[in-house]
Amino acid sequence: MARWACGAAGLAAVVLAGTARAQLSGSVLERGTLGGAAPYGNPIADNRVYVHGFFNQLEGRLGNGSYLRWDGQAWAGTDYNRLWLKSEGRYNVNRKGTVTDGDHEALYDRPISTYFDVQAGVRVDLDSLPTRTWAALGVQGLALEFWDLEATLYASDGGHYALKTNASYDLLLTQRLILQPQFETNWYTKTDPRRRIGSGLSDIDMGLRLRYEFSRKLAPYVGVAYQRSFSGTASYAREDGGHVNDVRFLAGLRVWF
Repeated sequence: MARWACGAAGLAAVVLAGTARAQLSGSVLERGTLGGAAPYGNPIADNRVYVHGFFNQLEGRLGNGSYLRWDGQAWAGTDYNRLWLKSEGRYNVNRKGTVTDGDHEALYDRPISTYFDVQAGVRVDLDSLPTRTWAALGVQGLALEFWDLEATLYASDGGHYALKTNASYDLLLTQRLILQPQFETNWYTKTDPRRRIGSGLSDIDMGLRLRYEFSRKLAPYVGVAYQRSFSGTASYAREDGGHVNDVRFLAGLRVWF
């Protein structure tokens, strides 16, 4: 009996010691990893700076008076704070070797939800026409059904305000063959004769592009683009000998770096 009592007492001591160690370990684990951000624990400190850039459109638009169209973006920063650069425009639309529709932006970017970032900064319309500078505030991210969406409001001197939207969607026909519809609109509150822009809905630019991804970083594509000007912008286009309704075949290269 004495031996049995001693053995039971020893076993109880071992169990109690193990329980105490588990409780102590659990409390330390809770303080270290689970106490601050349930249910996933405290965030891991990660302030590494990343750099990424891409041209969604780097294409020749073919037809009567072929021209080059580009639309590219690049960013540098952490997961929460980024400097975002955007540039788009057209070269040689009027067959005079000039740049038109030049839109260049420098923005501070920060996520506001799982799928969307808020962006604020400056836009400069810099091309062969007189320059205009805007303050910019907008959102960019993935909308319902994973549409890539951008919507930005702009304010400039003299009571000029603008809105730009752009949406695109990648439809995977195969793992490498992708069909992308895209639709852009530009709106302005005031006529700007120096930049040949009317008030209201100024223009739309839409396209359908079929690309083949040799890799995510390199994808040639072909497609068709349609651009239409409205109201005062259409009147300026007619005065300058341009197109109001313009349908063109295109060929280009989508590049990541």
